[in-house]
Amino acid sequence: MVKDLFERIQNNKGPLGKWASQAEGYYVFPKLEGDLGPRMKFHGKEILNWSINDYLGLANHPEVRKADTDAAIQFGAAYPMGARMMSGHTIYHEQLEKELAEFVMKPAAYLLNFGYQGMVSIIDALVTKNDIIVYDVDSHACIIDGVRLHMGKRFTYKHNDLESMEKNLQRATKMAQETGGGILFITEGVFGMRGQQGKLKEIVEMKKKYNFRLLVDDAHGFGTLGKTGAGAGEEQGCQDGIDVYFSTFAKSMANIGAFVAADQDVIDYLKYNLRSQMFAKALPMIQTIGSLKRLELLRKSSEIKDKLWVNVNSLQNGLKQRGFNIGDTNTCITPVYLEGSIPEAMVMVNDLRENYGIFLSIVVYPVIPKGIILLRMIPTASHTQKDIDDTLSAFEAIREKLTNGTYKALAEANVENVS
Repeated sequence: MVKDLFERIQNNKGPLGKWASQAEGYYVFPKLEGDLGPRMKFHGKEILNWSINDYLGLANHPEVRKADTDAAIQFGAAYPMGARMMSGHTIYHEQLEKELAEFVMKPAAYLLNFGYQGMVSIIDALVTKNDIIVYDVDSHACIIDGVRLHMGKRFTYKHNDLESMEKNLQRATKMAQETGGGILFITEGVFGMRGQQGKLKEIVEMKKKYNFRLLVDDAHGFGTLGKTGAGAGEEQGCQDGIDVYFSTFAKSMANIGAFVAADQDVIDYLKYNLRSQMFAKALPMIQTIGSLKRLELLRKSSEIKDKLWVNVNSLQNGLKQRGFNIGDTNTCITPVYLEGSIPEAMVMVNDLRENYGIFLSIVVYPVIPKGIILLRMIPTASHTQKDIDDTLSAFEAIREKLTNGTYKALAEANVENVS
């Protein structure tokens, strides 16, 4: 007997999907309104927003808005039509690629329509079934999905664990000697949940002992780390050792799109073998020209990044001084770890939003272990010291309610609003 394909879907919504009836529209798929920034509206009320990745506050920068508007007026939303290889190639795409390559100190770069599909396709293009992939167990979903396409062998190492990295490189080396392939090592410049930098300097040093190529996803490092903002590799002084550098525009650039940078021969290969780009419409002119303006501001306006780090340090130091566990983040990403159940977390977040006017991302199992609540905040250059002070006061209040059992009691009573 052949089962109905949808039987599993109807009977098992998944670890997050099972909460959909209680969570959707509020805890997940919330609808924020108003101009992007620290102050927006949610369910008709103004909230202090710590949940958007607009690190440098460029989303509503007047020069950015003008560049986006001018591009829309000149070209519309459709231009160019077709894939880059066929009819979607322009001088603006070439210019952006040239400037991005120079900015991240690589010989060449290639534009991508989206970060997620770009990373999946990069991995697919770089390896054959004879090659071995070694990657961090905490890698972003786009890396994991890219690895899943790989028809050959892959090994995961414990998160940021040098001993585990070396052990798996040894395994990969032995396997590659048997298959006749090579080794692709993948890590992140910044891990998006915990806020830790990948150990790029140490990984690059391992190249002296093992023969592998290094692919780095630096979505959260680009624009925020390094003297010029070129990312985690610049921050750690090892940009030259990164063979393939990838980042998205969805964070510091406040836009849609992404890019990959490497030696010219690698980029030439990807241009003709990256399926997510070969068979997809080119990045529209609004995003392309808009990104040129964003990159210009990133290069020339160091005070924006300086202001970002003033806010990051103020928020993170304030949390630590008040005894909050923010892990070992050494980036802008600010996680706050608390102990509690998913129902307690839902009541807590409701309290934060309705009674303290604070909106942030909540992360629970299965993304992190059971019994842990992660409140993830993204400080930006647009936040003020008052925003930070108000948030610190609110966090002290919600911690007290969590530890004294208020949230647990309300969760058990199926009461959401803590007013």
